[in-house]
Amino acid sequence: MSMAEEKVSTGIDGLDEMLGGGLPKGHIAVVMGAFGTGKTTFALQFVNRGLSEGENCIFISLEEDTESVLNSAQMFGWDLRKHFDENRLGLYKLEPADARSTIMRIKSELPGFIREFGASRVVLDSVSLLNMMFDKEQERRSTLFNLCQLLRTTNCTTLLTAEVNDDNQRRSRYGLVEYTVDGVILLQYDEKEGDSEGKLNLRVLKMRRSAHSRRIKPYTIGKNGISVHAGAEMF
Repeated sequence: MSMAEEKVSTGIDGLDEMLGGGLPKGHIAVVMGAFGTGKTTFALQFVNRGLSEGENCIFISLEEDTESVLNSAQMFGWDLRKHFDENRLGLYKLEPADARSTIMRIKSELPGFIREFGASRVVLDSVSLLNMMFDKEQERRSTLFNLCQLLRTTNCTTLLTAEVNDDNQRRSRYGLVEYTVDGVILLQYDEKEGDSEGKLNLRVLKMRRSAHSRRIKPYTIGKNGISVHAGAEMF
């Protein structure tokens, strides 16, 4: 089996079923959604599964510091602190105050660091904040493209998170990342008139070189993280 055919479990059983076993190894995928849909939870669950299978992982945040990430994971029963203390989990906070310095650091240090750390999974939460560092679309586009090219040279399976556009919930905020990555998973919160509460649903919009379900499936966020109900239908 070639690397492109190998699958990496997301840690979300129902989603793995939709993906035919998980994300293709070495792919870059983005999880898109509005606030409150569970993008960071998804990313932490992905990392937790890798760590539980003996992999080294890197989690890069532009929002939360190390303690906040560890505490967020602990809420779902994932003891990432143990793996962090054992140097199997790399947690890093990028400061967006100086955009160019941050980008140059990524370009010069990230690929070598990933290889040295021995990471097989990398998370960047969130690429939307990275894009917000730049005023010009050309700068956002070239930065995102170069970042993905750098990540591909490491052969890691990478997960990005991104906010959706307020006017189009199927597009990222800047409409760029979905065209740059190999896979797109959309998380949505739907509210219908007459419902007492909204419903969360998930859809795989794109997954290159991999057969996958295109059906919209409900999911929940509970004490053990995200669960996709692959056998259920939205109504």
